[in-house]
Amino acid sequence: MTRESIIGVLIIALRTPPAQLAPHPTITPVSCPKSPSDRPVTCRTYRQAMADIFDAYALADAWDEMFERPGEVRTAYEPVLAALQPMEPAELRFRADQMARAFTDRGVTYAFAGEERPWPLDLVPRVLDALEWDLIQRGVSQRVRALEAYLADAYGPCRAFEDGVVPWRLLLNSGHFHRAAHGVEPPGGVRIHVAGIDLVRDEAGDFRVLEDNVRVPSGVSYVIENRRAMTRIFPSLFAEQHVLPVDGYGQRLLAALRAAAPDGVGDPRVVVLTPGPNNAAYFEHALLARLMGVQLVEGHDLVCRGNRVWMRTTRGEMPVHVVYRRLDDDFLDPLHFRPDSVIGCPGIMNAAQAGNITLANAVGNGIADDKLLYTYVPDLIRYYLAEEPVIPNVESFRPEEPGQLEAVLDQLHQLVVKPVDGAGGQGIVIGPHADKATLDRVRKDVIADPRGWIAQRPVALSTSPTLSGDRMAPRHIDLRPFAVNDGSDVWVLPGGLTRVALQEGNLIVNSSQGGGSKDTWVLADGPTGGPRPEEPSTVPDVVPRQLGPDGERLVSQEGAQQQ
Repeated sequence: MTRESIIGVLIIALRTPPAQLAPHPTITPVSCPKSPSDRPVTCRTYRQAMADIFDAYALADAWDEMFERPGEVRTAYEPVLAALQPMEPAELRFRADQMARAFTDRGVTYAFAGEERPWPLDLVPRVLDALEWDLIQRGVSQRVRALEAYLADAYGPCRAFEDGVVPWRLLLNSGHFHRAAHGVEPPGGVRIHVAGIDLVRDEAGDFRVLEDNVRVPSGVSYVIENRRAMTRIFPSLFAEQHVLPVDGYGQRLLAALRAAAPDGVGDPRVVVLTPGPNNAAYFEHALLARLMGVQLVEGHDLVCRGNRVWMRTTRGEMPVHVVYRRLDDDFLDPLHFRPDSVIGCPGIMNAAQAGNITLANAVGNGIADDKLLYTYVPDLIRYYLAEEPVIPNVESFRPEEPGQLEAVLDQLHQLVVKPVDGAGGQGIVIGPHADKATLDRVRKDVIADPRGWIAQRPVALSTSPTLSGDRMAPRHIDLRPFAVNDGSDVWVLPGGLTRVALQEGNLIVNSSQGGGSKDTWVLADGPTGGPRPEEPSTVPDVVPRQLGPDGERLVSQEGAQQQ
């Protein structure tokens, strides 16, 4: 085309009147749909062009962690809501599936209904502001200090029993009271090196203690893995929030365990004692050993001789000074406890009595997380610490006391009934949700053994938005903060394990009952220099579960750990 022709085309184009632009399509506001249960929904007047996964989010009859009321988000959650709103449900589901595959590939799994499943992490974090965390931190620390004082008293002078604060029968009838632990003075007076205190938020938004775990509390590995996963799946969510990190737990734990070494040991050797790869929490055992840089051992890797413990290695036997054990008392030492245990170390209790090794947590701690003792903990706080409880208990009843048994039986359909030795949500009966046959059965059980049960007022656990299919729905949650006690300070990991009941209306959040989890964010009080990326996981491959040489007997013993 010549220069003249090009100029001619341009002149014609300039003289041609512009075409009438089509009007922009009118976008009408979306009216809030009604929920099936006619409960308030959090829908706001967003444009139809914007996909909002929180449309028609129906508030449950409980405290909602994210929304104050329909359409009004709590301040701490505003950046989270802003980041999630523009995302399509399909994108969220893709990210959730991607995270599940990554968990499976790295062995971050749990056992449910007889099969291994990837750890279920919901994409919406649970957020706690600095004031809320200050309350939790003080309450958990106070609880651990009171239980520590109780254990020292129960295995020593027994002043609280003499003074009538706690009845003698509570101690003597406990299946977790071990005479072998009486008189053993642990270094620094620490028996609870690690604790997990389960908290819930009630209908008024107040935190309450649900139960104490001071034997072999598990779940901290999922706190660490949840954070690592979230920083990879949603890095932008951390851009505007100053979230306290959780990756310092391993070093805190190692420092506390080294501080618990027997007197006179300058460079203590710490090991993690696991029941074996068949245990549901074996991933956690391997992770903690790696984070602390210590050996992960099984019972047959240890030998006791002359009231001292040695670890078998390819370079010969090496002395061990601190054992962070992840198996229950009954299976720890066949010379003192169950003689049929094949996963413990014969003679290790003798070494502890002689003061040559520290067992963390201490043997016999089960008397402190007995659910019946739980009802006395507020009195123990006042007795030992001369303080009022920072976080109250859930209102509870003791069927073993005269008059209370009849009251509990009369209101059984209105109460939550728990076995005092239960773990993992096993044996819990929620009266308002139970059928007649279940209530009749538990009635007979309570009458036959009043000491074996407690009853509590039902608490509508707070709810949090949780991805369910292609929408957000409220699901009940709890919180397990983890505390590490080094003898001079009780440090609480900023965050903890938020567990979520994935089934609508379910109040049992345990993973063993099909529950999931959320990443728990604790917001710093002011800038912290921006979010620090979590260290990438380099956990060695976890050995697949297999039957041991003794078949089911070994499998059942390796599963003997508090969850």
